[in-house]
Amino acid sequence: MEAHARAELHRPATRAARLSAIEHAVLTHIITSQSQLCTILADEGIDVTQATLSRDLDELNATKTRLKDGTVAYSLGAQPVGENSAKAMKRIEQQLERVLYGLVVSVADARNLVVVHTPSGAAQYVASVIDKQPLEGILGTIAGDDTVLLICATDRLAREYGSWLLDVASRTA
Repeated sequence: MEAHARAELHRPATRAARLSAIEHAVLTHIITSQSQLCTILADEGIDVTQATLSRDLDELNATKTRLKDGTVAYSLGAQPVGENSAKAMKRIEQQLERVLYGLVVSVADARNLVVVHTPSGAAQYVASVIDKQPLEGILGTIAGDDTVLLICATDRLAREYGSWLLDVASRTA
């Protein structure tokens, strides 16, 4: 039986943590203003001035993009915002297919962990690609030379992500 359905994320009060929180917010929400972004960050315990937020958005290459419905919202690079979850998941799968095909040797799950084996030297790259995806419930990855450990919020998510990663890595690019 799973103890908690959701793990709480704690961030240190560092610039890197703030940039990570901003990136995550822009990837997972439709952000139409800096004040809206400030509110989201404040809910995560991150207090930031508008001037600092402007510099951070500039550093992350965030730009305002017009969505299909006419709303203007922040996006990072070519990342589309405001996608429905099925469309967003398909985009993530396509990105991962190109990278993971040929780099995943095996996948196994144990409790809330997923172990991904790769050829020697590829684990850091695979972990980095997974870390950059806005996947809910993955708390983080740890990579060695040929093994990636995904830490998931729940046992159920580990089973689902393990199966999903194996499926994505098995598709031809």
